[in-house]
Amino acid sequence: MDKILIRGGNPLKGSVQVRGAKNSALPLMAAALLAEETCVLHNVPCLHDVFTMDKILSEMGMAIDFTGRTMTMDPKGVSSHEAPYELVRKMRASFFVLGPLLGRFSKAKVSLPGGCAIGTRPVDIHLKGLESLGVKIRIEDGYVVAEGRPQGANIALDFPSVGATENLMCAASKAQGVTRLTNVAREPEIVDLANFLNGMGAQISGAGTDLITILGVDSLGGTEHVVIPDRIEAGTLLIAGVATHGDVTVLNADADHLPVFLDKLRDMGAEVEVHGSRIRAAAKNGLKAVDVSTQVYPGFPTDLQAQIMALACVAEGASIIKENVFENRFMQVAELTRMGAVIDVDGNSAVVRGVPKLSGAPVMASDLRASAALVIAGLAATSGETSITRVYHIDRGYERIEERLASLGADIRRVRDGQ
Repeated sequence: MDKILIRGGNPLKGSVQVRGAKNSALPLMAAALLAEETCVLHNVPCLHDVFTMDKILSEMGMAIDFTGRTMTMDPKGVSSHEAPYELVRKMRASFFVLGPLLGRFSKAKVSLPGGCAIGTRPVDIHLKGLESLGVKIRIEDGYVVAEGRPQGANIALDFPSVGATENLMCAASKAQGVTRLTNVAREPEIVDLANFLNGMGAQISGAGTDLITILGVDSLGGTEHVVIPDRIEAGTLLIAGVATHGDVTVLNADADHLPVFLDKLRDMGAEVEVHGSRIRAAAKNGLKAVDVSTQVYPGFPTDLQAQIMALACVAEGASIIKENVFENRFMQVAELTRMGAVIDVDGNSAVVRGVPKLSGAPVMASDLRASAALVIAGLAATSGETSITRVYHIDRGYERIEERLASLGADIRRVRDGQ
């Protein structure tokens, strides 16, 4: 098993390319099940989760060629409407195939994804929405069994769930009649999925607002599409630069996807500049404490909460960080404390009191974003070596993170455990 070793204290400097968004690529791949012709995706990240979705779709009969960062998907051979447990259990996002399978076959059998390290994340919003489309749903031996061609309906989500919005968009794209979804997720990944489906011939309007209207069509063709840049990766890399009092520019980014986050960096004393698809963040002087409250988009992203907590550990003063999206998402706290951080947690709130320095220590990653926070803390530590184990978590969402940080001047390397 791999681990990452970091000797901090080096200011990161230079530019680094942002990869395609994992949280967009996965639902786009699943949505290709709806097509009757070949779909091509460009700017696809080379990540473990993408390879898992590739395997799931291939098992269903989709022919996939993934070369470089281009994925060609031919769905004509798809004959199975089932996503079995042994595949779904490996990645919660595989539940995204439910809506596309219903749209294609008017039936689907998908294993329940089970629990999650950052909370229960129930799928009841998905199922309630599909039932509102006239689909019959039952739970059988740990599987969601869904039957019936979706029918247009007016649906108000109880919570603006990203996954539920994406599943309903896919199912409704081939429904009979018009579907209106309200209180939906507004994330850039929702807009990207709508653009992909519209490229296939769907008729979707309103993506990016709290009302999406979908006129169902009988068939969808192939399309070619470029995956949007990963806003969470962009934010993580910018935080790494600021935490080390460096000067980092991310390329192929979209500042419009990170409005509140960039404002928080400025509040902490970072110099932030935006030039087209380039975002630069630099911090040569001391950092100030900041209060952060995660919200659904366009609020502060929950997927950047752990990373900005790591930054707050080396800022002057006390920061208050509230997690409002997922329960149990302060799993990085115990490990940051091992490195000298001072953090008090009370329910969904954490008070982070900045310290003069962090020290390297052996730590263990518990989930994807917590592992990114540990990397940032290791880069900011001014003494000792940080050893991060269970780095398979970080490989789910960051492509060769150690190589890209090393290109910015970080003393970081990956080794086999035991070396």
